[in-house]
Amino acid sequence: MSAIATPAAAPTEQRESFRRFVWICLAMAGVKLAIQVIGNILAQRGGYGIFRDEMYYLICGRHLAFGYVDQPPMVALQARVTDMLFGYDHMWSLRLISGIAGAAKVFLTGALVWAMGSAVRGSAVGSGSRRAAALAMLGVTVGGVFLGIDSYLSMNSFEPVFWMLCALALIRIAQADTLPDPERVARNWWVVLGVSAGLGLENKANEVFFLVAVLVALLLTPQRRILASRWFGVAVAIIVALALPNLLWQIHNHWPTLEWLVGISKSNKDVKLPPLRFLLGQVIMLTPWTVFLWLSGVVWLLVSEAARPVRFLGVLYPVFLVMMMALHAKDYYLAPVYPIYFAAGAMRWLPANRTSTTRNVLVSVYGVLLVVGFFLTIPFSMPLLSPEKFVAWSKIMHFKPADSENHDATILPQFYADRFGWHEMVEKVARIYNSLPPEERAITGIYTGNYGEASAINLFGPKYGLPTAISGHQSYWLWGPHGYTGQETIIINGATLAEMNKVYASCVVADQLNNPLSMPWEKGPIFLCHGRKATYTADWKDFKYYY
Repeated sequence: MSAIATPAAAPTEQRESFRRFVWICLAMAGVKLAIQVIGNILAQRGGYGIFRDEMYYLICGRHLAFGYVDQPPMVALQARVTDMLFGYDHMWSLRLISGIAGAAKVFLTGALVWAMGSAVRGSAVGSGSRRAAALAMLGVTVGGVFLGIDSYLSMNSFEPVFWMLCALALIRIAQADTLPDPERVARNWWVVLGVSAGLGLENKANEVFFLVAVLVALLLTPQRRILASRWFGVAVAIIVALALPNLLWQIHNHWPTLEWLVGISKSNKDVKLPPLRFLLGQVIMLTPWTVFLWLSGVVWLLVSEAARPVRFLGVLYPVFLVMMMALHAKDYYLAPVYPIYFAAGAMRWLPANRTSTTRNVLVSVYGVLLVVGFFLTIPFSMPLLSPEKFVAWSKIMHFKPADSENHDATILPQFYADRFGWHEMVEKVARIYNSLPPEERAITGIYTGNYGEASAINLFGPKYGLPTAISGHQSYWLWGPHGYTGQETIIINGATLAEMNKVYASCVVADQLNNPLSMPWEKGPIFLCHGRKATYTADWKDFKYYY
C-alpha cells in the first residue's frame, strides 16, 4: 500500500508547498500595500499635499491621448481612473493604484526567487525557497527608492512590474527545454514578455533602454539560443503593436518626446553625476543596509557556476549600468531592475535544501537590521514627519536626500517641497480675478510658466470660478492658447516687472507668492497685465518650453 501511496503523495506535497509559497508572497505584498497607504495618510496629516507631477497627470487624464510630450499615455489613463473612482482630496486613495503596483512588485520578487530556483536547481519549491523569497521581498519592501516611487501617482511605480514580468518570462523561456511540453511553455512566456514589454513602452520611455540592455545581455551569454525561436518574432510583433499608437502620435506631433529629451540633455536642469557618485547613488537610494543583499545577487549571477542557466540576468546589470552612466541619466533610472538582484541575493544567502544554524542566525540578524533601518530611514522616502520634524531628523541622522535637479537651496528636498504652496497660489489668483469688474473677468486669461502652476489652477480653480490656465510648458503647449488674446491676463512666470512691461502695455504686481517650503521657482510676483503687444496665438510658437 505504501509503495503505491508514496509516488502519489509527492505531487500533493509539492502543490501544498507551492501554495504556502504563494501565501507568503501575498502576505508580504499586503504588508507593502499597508505601508504605502498608512504612509500617505500620515503624510497628509503632516501637512503634505498633492505633488506637482500628480496634478499634471490628472490634467493629462482629462486630455486623454496616445501620447504626451514628456510621457507615454499610461500614466494619464491611471490618473483618469483614479480621478473617476476616488477624486484627489485624499492622498491615500489618489495614490492607491501606485501602492497596488508596489505590492505587485513585492509579489513578483518572490516569483523571481521561485523561477530562478526552478531554473538553477530544477527543484520544486521548498522551505529554503520560501525563506529566500521572504528575505528578497523584505529587501524590496524596505528599499528607500521603492517606498518613494510607490508613494505617489506616477508611471514609476508600474515600471518595475513590467521589467520583472519580462525577466520572469525570460527565465521560464530559457528553462523551457527542461519542462514538459516545452513548445507550449516557450510560446506562452514569449507572449507574456511581448505584452509586458509593449505595455512598458506605453508606460515610460526608459523601457527602451532596458530592452536594449536585455538583448545585449542575451547575445553575450549562452541564453542567446532562445532568440532563434519563432516565438521571439511573435513577441517583437506584440511589442510593436502595443507601442504603435504612441509611435504614430509622436510622428503626427513631430517627435515632441525626442525634442524634450534633447532639450534636457543640452540644459543644466538635471544634476549630471560622475561615475563614482552615480554608483554611490545606487547604494543610497536603495537604503545602504540592502547593498549586502542585492550586490551579492549581482555577483552570484555573474560568477556562480550554479547560476549559469540565468547568467544573462547578471550580465544585464553592468550593461544597463554603463548605458545609464553614459547617457547621464538620473541615478534612480536603474531602480526598476533591482528586484531581480534582491531575488538572486536571497538565493545566494539561503540556498535550498542546505540548512545551517550559523547561516540562519546571520540571516535573521540581517533581517532585523533591515527592519530597524527601515524605521530610521523611511522619513527620507515618504514624508511621514512634519517639515519641522523632518529637518530635525535630518540633522540627527546627518543626512538630507540629494535632489536630481539643479536649484537654489531649499528647506525640504524637492520631492517634498513640490507638495506645498499650490492651494495658496490658486487662492491668491482667485482673489485677483474675482476683484475685477465682470466685464474684465470675461476677457481675462491666466498664463503660467510651468505645468505645475497651470495644473493647480485647472484642478482647484473651478470652485473659485477661474478660467482655464494656459502655459507653454510640456503638453500644455500642444493644448494651445485657448483663444486668449492677451488683452488682460493674470501671469505667474518668474519674470521681473521690467521684463513684463516690454511685452504688455501695462503690468502691475497684484500679489506675491512666498511660501517658505515651496521650490524657489514657486516664489515671486503674480502680475496683472493689460494689452499684450502681440496676441498669444501670433506668438505661441515662441512659448514652447519642452524641458
